[in-house]
Amino acid sequence: MEHADILSCRRRKLPAFCLRRKGMTVSGLGVEAKARLAAIKLLHTAVWGFFAGCIVALPFAAWRGAYCWAAVLSALVWLECGVLAVNRWRCPLTDLAAKYTAERWPNFDIYLPRWLARHNKMIFGALFVVNEAIVLLKWFRWR
Repeated sequence: MEHADILSCRRRKLPAFCLRRKGMTVSGLGVEAKARLAAIKLLHTAVWGFFAGCIVALPFAAWRGAYCWAAVLSALVWLECGVLAVNRWRCPLTDLAAKYTAERWPNFDIYLPRWLARHNKMIFGALFVVNEAIVLLKWFRWR
């Protein structure tokens, strides 16, 4: 069923189950588009988890005296900050997910609670700054 057919069905006010029977949803997303969106959301969540883990691991690396690991973790997070800055502070995966849905909730592109997705940059940005300060303080004391 083509997108134009879906629009004409909506104008005729056909019930949603008629569209779903033909492999389409009311929003116009087919099964393939839903699968792609789910894959993007899963990848985005995994990438988010990796970088959140890097941020959380910073003070533990400093506590153990593993300053090389702390430097690697910091460099990875700074690299991600560079990617976000180049992309107008949006994850490139957000733009990719936007092609497959009309939703624009804060968590439309990632498997996170809505409140966390909305405040993600503020929470983890502040945590990164604090954890970087902990690493630097511990490193200066060690030297």
